[in-house]
Amino acid sequence: MTLNRFYLDELIKKAISEDINYIDVSTDYLIPENQRNDAYFVAKADGVLCGLDAAMRTFELLDETFFYTAYKKDGDKVAKGDIIVEFSGKTSSLLKGERTALNLIQHMSGIATMTNKAVELCKGTKAAVTDTRKTLPGLRALQKYAVVCGGGKNHRYNLSDGAMLKDNHIDAGGGILKAVAALREKLGHMVKIEVETRDLGEVKEAVTAGADIIMLDNMTNEQMAECVEYIGGRAKTEASGSITLENIADVAKTGVDIISLGALTHSVKAFDISMKMK
Repeated sequence: MTLNRFYLDELIKKAISEDINYIDVSTDYLIPENQRNDAYFVAKADGVLCGLDAAMRTFELLDETFFYTAYKKDGDKVAKGDIIVEFSGKTSSLLKGERTALNLIQHMSGIATMTNKAVELCKGTKAAVTDTRKTLPGLRALQKYAVVCGGGKNHRYNLSDGAMLKDNHIDAGGGILKAVAALREKLGHMVKIEVETRDLGEVKEAVTAGADIIMLDNMTNEQMAECVEYIGGRAKTEASGSITLENIADVAKTGVDIISLGALTHSVKAFDISMKMK
């Protein structure tokens, strides 16, 4: 899996423009234009790396003479003290790009690391760990890429990818049976329908309506296990709501096919990586 270069370059340029309005007064007044330095990134904790290409592209956009040697790649596990990459470039460009590059790789590695923890906790079950649309504006592709690097899977990227009937859609559309039927008349054959349910009664309606995926929203583990048994493979099942690393293993044991976590992207802790000049 690779990120679209046009999207990535545009995002990085916006970030750099935000950080350097006109000049970098610390660097431009201090560092000679022709000075060069070697530097490296070092992991300050154990985790899963993600965002290395994005970080290195930041420096490439600032300095056409920049080059690097990577010892790790996106998706690799790293340990505290590991040298991730060594690089060389104009000193001024390294200093100007440092914060943007680190912001990207730290955030993306944080997502990959948390996703990997969730995936490991679900081992031995059939449950796949997925993200949600609870992403930061403009960063969705980066964040979802990081989830895949951590061993997870992507939920829909946007509202065009699939039809999801949440409680407000169902209430506004006249109930599960009516809403699903109305959608089926207009949807193309490539689009699946997911229905959010809150109890076994709504699950039965979703099965009758022919939903492709049934979300079991904020249910207890006992309720989810009962619903999974009732559905019996007639639709994919997705657990969602109030799921954490502390309880995800028990949720996976209910037999659900998918566990979605908004926390993978909306409130993840950055992974600690430092840049050091040689």
